Amino acid sequence: MYKRLELHNHTTESDSSITCQELIELMVKDKAHAFAITDHNTISGHGKIRSLLEDMGHPIDCIYGMEYTTYYGHILCLNLQEYVPWENINLHKPELLFRAAREKGALTGVAHPFSYGHPFARGCRFDMKITDFSALDFIEIFNNPEPLHEVNERGLLWWESLVLKGHRLAMTCGMDLHGIWDMGGQFATYIPGEKGGDTARELADAIHSLKTCISKGPILVSNPEPESNSIAFTILPAHKPGYLHTHGTPYYLTLKTGGKIIQKEIQPEETLHVSLDELNGAKIIIPKLYQQDTAIENLVCVGCVIYL
Repeated sequence: MYKRLELHNHTTESDSSITCQELIELMVKDKAHAFAITDHNTISGHGKIRSLLEDMGHPIDCIYGMEYTTYYGHILCLNLQEYVPWENINLHKPELLFRAAREKGALTGVAHPFSYGHPFARGCRFDMKITDFSALDFIEIFNNPEPLHEVNERGLLWWESLVLKGHRLAMTCGMDLHGIWDMGGQFATYIPGEKGGDTARELADAIHSLKTCISKGPILVSNPEPESNSIAFTILPAHKPGYLHTHGTPYYLTLKTGGKIIQKEIQPEETLHVSLDELNGAKIIIPKLYQQDTAIENLVCVGCVIYL
């Protein structure tokens, strides 16, 4: 199965208008498999969430994290079990904080890298200079409330360029909740998992193996088939509330490599085979799924990166 994770959320423990209990209730109502608490510069909500979930009979899993909020950009940490000091954050060496959080078992990523900065929102844009991308685990390529072209498209293209250069970076997305907002029609992060499985461990496994994908509803699944010299693509419904697709209407699949973009039409109920010969020896492929056409406004899923 694929688990839907909402990985960027705030509560009244920092600057949100929703309490820890309201966050849990919202995520349960919207049928997420798990959610993260990522308040700004504090983990004070962790204990409250744990206690509430225990009292409620654990109706949903929680990923415990924090968003380091600095004047030079925001760093999202997931599976963060203890506070890691960041007072010596270095504009030119963010790897110091990445590694310090990793030593505590956390996953580290860049949040909304191209968000507006000064003078509109001081510190929201990621201005730190990363020289060693191996110290980083993921990039938040879609922050749903942010402008599509000015922020999210640039984040997607940056991540794609890094991956196609050989950097092993997973992708995530998030609602960046600061209130009780409608999550319908928005991207969520999906990972492979098992019913009743340890979602925190499954998230770590998915990020380390680059098996995350983001979607508004359908999940694009790829399966390399060396015996037939092809890659098989299928579409799985994730049943995300608020997603609508007209029955029988085709989707459009694009495969981005370092040198070209291949486009195919694919029906929801079919398995599409793409010959490896069409990929001209590409070893890294980024698959994306669109409806209606391949304008970014109609992007519905960025599939797991394919390594051949």
